[in-house]
Amino acid sequence: MTSMLSPRLDHRLVTQRLTLEPVSVEFTYQLLEYQLDNRLHLQPWEPARRGDFFTLDTLTARARAMADSMAAGNALHWLLLEGDTVVGECNFTNIVRGPFLACHLGYSIDHRRQGKGLMREALTVSIDYVFERIGLHRIMASYRPENARSARLLHSLGFEREGYARAYLKINGAWADHVLTALINPAV
Repeated sequence: MTSMLSPRLDHRLVTQRLTLEPVSVEFTYQLLEYQLDNRLHLQPWEPARRGDFFTLDTLTARARAMADSMAAGNALHWLLLEGDTVVGECNFTNIVRGPFLACHLGYSIDHRRQGKGLMREALTVSIDYVFERIGLHRIMASYRPENARSARLLHSLGFEREGYARAYLKINGAWADHVLTALINPAV
């Protein structure tokens, strides 16, 4: 078991239908296409995005920052690929070591691919990686109460409800309540 991320670790994961590729500037064009194509679909669930967020320069800088965060051992950022097309993202951020050994999970999927089990497939393999290769003890995920898809997905993966946080995150320009969940590594 590895307790720290390292640029030498192979973070690429493969499932039956997807490749989870670590974010890098190599995929900036595909990431931009994904963001533009899903702008309205993701808007209710994400922070308000300025217009320049949806530019090649901004997404190149974002990809660099994500790659740097991975190299520093603070996060894992994956793009979900079908062939060369980005169809989603999953991110394990705010990795804390020491007695906590925890992180936060965030994810999104292309509007045309909802309900096909792709996110469940991606999260199953990435959660196993985070628990088995990185050695974390806890993965925390939150969702807005009206997001029934996320509620079902997290429940199906074994996440347990731990609480309800009022005005937890500023989403789409307004403070939004969230349901707090966590998944505990049974081996740690």
